[in-house]
Amino acid sequence: MTSAAKDDPLRRARWVPLAAALMLSSCGARPAPAPPPPKVKVVQPVAREITEWDEYTARLDAVDSVEVRPRVSGYLQSIHFQDGAIVKKGDLLFLIDPRPYEAALHRAEADVELAKSRLALARKNFARAADLLASHAISQEESDIRESNLRQAEASVEEAQAAVDAARLDVEFTHVSAPVAGRVGRKLVTEGNLITGGVGTRGTLLTTIVSLDPIYAYFEADEGSLLKYSRLARTGQRPSSRDYKNPVHVALADEEGFPHDGVMDFVDNQVDRGTGTIVGRALLPNPDLSLIPGLFARLRLPGSGQYRAILLPDEAIGSDQSQKYVVVVDGEQKAQYRTVKIGPLVDGLRVVREGVTPEDWIVVAGLQRVRPGLVVDAQRETIPDR
Repeated sequence: MTSAAKDDPLRRARWVPLAAALMLSSCGARPAPAPPPPKVKVVQPVAREITEWDEYTARLDAVDSVEVRPRVSGYLQSIHFQDGAIVKKGDLLFLIDPRPYEAALHRAEADVELAKSRLALARKNFARAADLLASHAISQEESDIRESNLRQAEASVEEAQAAVDAARLDVEFTHVSAPVAGRVGRKLVTEGNLITGGVGTRGTLLTTIVSLDPIYAYFEADEGSLLKYSRLARTGQRPSSRDYKNPVHVALADEEGFPHDGVMDFVDNQVDRGTGTIVGRALLPNPDLSLIPGLFARLRLPGSGQYRAILLPDEAIGSDQSQKYVVVVDGEQKAQYRTVKIGPLVDGLRVVREGVTPEDWIVVAGLQRVRPGLVVDAQRETIPDR
């Protein structure tokens, strides 16, 4: 553009009204409307009587675990169970060939009859000795000998009878029965094998049986928990599991909640020096046999006495570095941050030990949209029963 065009008065005259119009338009513009307050959901804490629960990892174990071994040696004649079957106490499991032991029993019974015959003769001889001694037909020594023979004959009968009892036991021991009710393992010896009887581990291991109902759950508690339980017992807030069958609840790895109920059964007498823990044991009924020895389980037991607590959903509690906080909506509908101290989960709700009251309205949804002092649109709800 030339300098002449820049200095053209007509062109300048055309721009003056346009600029004035723009200035007037700018001065008359209205400010943009303020955004509406963010919507949040708020609830009031639940106040009720609760008991805190401590959770442990437990291992299930059979009340009775038996190694089935024979008491007598012999030829394994037959097996009378299916591997893994449920057996009752007294059910026949194995039969050892009884014929050698039956023959020994018959021989012992014959020895009893022989001993009884000798006893009868000894009694007659002693009876005669009394008459002969009175008539001085025999000496006192001869009479004493006949009395001794009588006593020996009586002892021989008792000895022979004891041999019969032992032989009869051997015949009974050829029938190897289940000493407890439970689930039998696999057979470790097949028919036709020679097996060895004996006491303890000297006998051939034939199979095993574990009882299933009821069942034990073993767990380990640390020193801190032990001291806490002792303090609660001393103050009368919670009875000691040594003296009272405190309730326990157990869940397997794939189960929700704690569907299996039981009671404390035993607490060990000392803390393990190596691990710093003490062993506890619970006893649980197991009528459906779903609890199997060897399984891991989650176990919980009362960790406090009953007290009144304030509870909130976990989603209402935020984290700020090492602190926990909630957002409270006050009477002016403004959001206020409040630091809280929390406890464990109880029935799906978090115990809040300090920081809120049952009358407060706490934000449970929309925390990310609020800041301290911001006015909010609070939609009141009720915490559902859990």
